[in-house]
Amino acid sequence: NPYLSGGYFWYSEGNSAYHALELDVSRRMGQGLQLRGNFTWSKNLDVNSALQGAQANNQAQMVMDRNDLRRDWGPSALNPAVQSSISATYELPFGKHKRFLSNTQGLGNLLLSGWQLNGIVTLLSGFPFTPQSGSNQSGDGDTRNPDRPSVNPNFTGPVVLGKQSQWFNPDAFLLPTPGTWGNLGRGTYRGPGLATVDLSLFKDTAISERATLQFRAESFNLQNRANFASPNAIVFSGGSISPSAGLITRTVTTSRQLQFGLKLIF
Repeated sequence: NPYLSGGYFWYSEGNSAYHALELDVSRRMGQGLQLRGNFTWSKNLDVNSALQGAQANNQAQMVMDRNDLRRDWGPSALNPAVQSSISATYELPFGKHKRFLSNTQGLGNLLLSGWQLNGIVTLLSGFPFTPQSGSNQSGDGDTRNPDRPSVNPNFTGPVVLGKQSQWFNPDAFLLPTPGTWGNLGRGTYRGPGLATVDLSLFKDTAISERATLQFRAESFNLQNRANFASPNAIVFSGGSISPSAGLITRTVTTSRQLQFGLKLIF
């Protein structure tokens, strides 16, 4: 029917495989110190990583060739290869019944005792991303444009440059011949990693037998690190290389934040 506009047929189909090495180490409270650290080294493979999840991590929402799902078998858009977190809580050893200044009484003990230092370190390697052609070069009619470019056989040097202004080198790719799909795999490259340190200092002061006043000083992203999002994955625009190919325009964490508060526990 020449008067029928474009439409979509949605099929939920696919498979995935996940393998990982997971380590978890903890130390219970000993002399006021408690530690916990975990580490995961993983590989998650699938043909698509959910509509919104894949798109948010610069992978196309749809498979490239619906008649050959194996062409999209690759790293999941949601899977950093390495992730780790370390958390610690330390009751400072000052004041009555503590290791240092244990004989302090009255106002001195009120000021010195009840302090607790807490920290969390979070580390992630980069998420996979998939460079895309930016147009329906294959001519299959899929206007969501999941087409991928081809690898440039004459390109030498690193593909991933690691710069915010150009995370990958677009010269590493070629626009496929019209009517064909590119030979680049899905999820071939990795985006920026993430590292944050959150630190807090608490002070508990008993004001009665049943009530405690807690002072809290908290810092998020203490090192004020710019944790970048995945780069713009569209390589070509109008048949030529897009000026924004590989450009990173946002961060995934806030800048350093400090906050103070009082909390009444009863």
